[in-house]
Amino acid sequence: MPSTNSSKKRLRQNIVHRARNRGAKSTVRTHCRKVHEAITAGDAEKADVEFRLAAQGLDRAGAKNIIHRNAVARTKSRLSARIKALKQGAAS
Repeated sequence: MPSTNSSKKRLRQNIVHRARNRGAKSTVRTHCRKVHEAITAGDAEKADVEFRLAAQGLDRAGAKNIIHRNAVARTKSRLSARIKALKQGAAS
């Protein structure tokens, strides 16, 4: 346990930040899961809508350093590639 006043305050801050970060990550993971479910179901339109929400959340988390910006870019790229493959598969 912290003993100095500054370390006690830091612990309080860390608890608040951790809760906020966990909530943001959870929201992003939920959006990504919805995109994956739409892709699995073969619904390209729903996947597009969910992807926009997921990309928005990912960008926001990346801007706040909750998720590393390269991880954000990688995730968005993989999701968009899967949606593109779904659309091309449906077109042919």
